[in-house]
Amino acid sequence: AQRQDVLVYQTEPLSANLTLEGEVECELEVSLSTTDADFVVKVIDVFPENFSYGRGVAGGRDPQQYLMSGYQMLVRGDIMRGKYRNSFSAPEAFVPGEKTKVKFTLPSMCHTFKPGHRLMIQVQSSWFPLVDRNPQKFCDIYHCDDSDFQKSEITIYNTSSINLPVKK
Repeated sequence: AQRQDVLVYQTEPLSANLTLEGEVECELEVSLSTTDADFVVKVIDVFPENFSYGRGVAGGRDPQQYLMSGYQMLVRGDIMRGKYRNSFSAPEAFVPGEKTKVKFTLPSMCHTFKPGHRLMIQVQSSWFPLVDRNPQKFCDIYHCDDSDFQKSEITIYNTSSINLPVKK
């Protein structure tokens, strides 16, 4: 969340349980200065700053051994390689500067955010080293050279949405 290329959206501390159950639908409207990019969306449970486990939860051990204050626990996250936004069998280049929709769904989840916790959504373009680097260029990524990698300016418009499966 400290990186300048990560968009962060976070709720205030929750006053009641919030359960998310199902798929997260991501509809990003973007433009790029290059012909390809990755899009990562993460759902995160942010623990309170004064959080500690009670002795019963810590198995009778000292709860101070399990400091979780402010911990950001990844609940669900996934990546969409932009060139596959319309088809996994027919990749398409982005047109530099053109507003384009990137729509994908995160796998199903079931998680309850507890009172005092915060719900955080992060949107970013790289998840390296968990996922290989994208050269930001429409090419065969597995056979490209270091010289194929380039910087890209990525704009995510405020018409984008992340639709959460809130259980009522």
